[in-house]
Amino acid sequence: MPELPEVETIRAQLAPLVEGRSFEQVSILDSRLTRPHDPREVAAELEGEEVSTLERRGKYVVVQFETDRALLIHLRMTGSLHHAHRSPPGTTGVDPYRRAVVTLDNGSDVTYRDVRRFGTWLLLEPGELDPYLAVRNGPEPLGRKFTTRFLRDRLSGRNAPVKAALLDQRTVAGLGNIYADEALWHAGLHPHRPAGSLGEVEIRSVRGGIRRALERGIARQGATLRDYRKPDGGSGSMQHEFKVYGREGEPCPRCGTLIEKTRAGGRGTWYCPACQRLGPSRETA
Repeated sequence: MPELPEVETIRAQLAPLVEGRSFEQVSILDSRLTRPHDPREVAAELEGEEVSTLERRGKYVVVQFETDRALLIHLRMTGSLHHAHRSPPGTTGVDPYRRAVVTLDNGSDVTYRDVRRFGTWLLLEPGELDPYLAVRNGPEPLGRKFTTRFLRDRLSGRNAPVKAALLDQRTVAGLGNIYADEALWHAGLHPHRPAGSLGEVEIRSVRGGIRRALERGIARQGATLRDYRKPDGGSGSMQHEFKVYGREGEPCPRCGTLIEKTRAGGRGTWYCPACQRLGPSRETA
């Protein structure tokens, strides 16, 4: 957490509030956020920058500036961004998880919170953004470049479980543990299937399952499990519609078999032992 649907929800809510606005004052309160760079130096560089667009690439929030610089924000496990008009001094308590505050030129604040402090802010100079992301992210799974052929080429010859292979951001940008489980349920594939054993029809099913899971997550503004909150303070609702994730011992909504939990790629993994097949389908592998 958060994964592509949560990050996209954050981007969509913040974009109309920050685009066209300038960073009037920046306070970075946690040195881990910008390391190895000095947070005071990064804050000074950000002050005065005007936001042109707010974008998302995989799990990254990308603040594009008019100078063609970019601030790359990775929320990691517990990071979140919140927007609010300034409260009068003394009306709110100190938030121990507040790691940075950006005051915009209209007097409103964008606050970055992070309970576990794994998130990062990276200021990139003009021309650095695309090369930086190219070696870390594959194509956007909801975009035109995420084709069955691309996915087949990425999975070909891999003995790793398909669940682990899908968590590689160079294969599916933005996909994480939650939506990988949901995608494999939609595709009817066991998470332990060797990635390279999938046939063409199965790969097409995985691609479709990924898109379906992510589209549902975006439509429901993400899943609120622990720390994720939308910029307006509200919660997503996708957690109420999970098919398998976190539902060990509950009936599969497709066949009624009790959902089981295992581990794949070092991650807790939920699946239906009846309708997610471990062996290859009858189609040519």
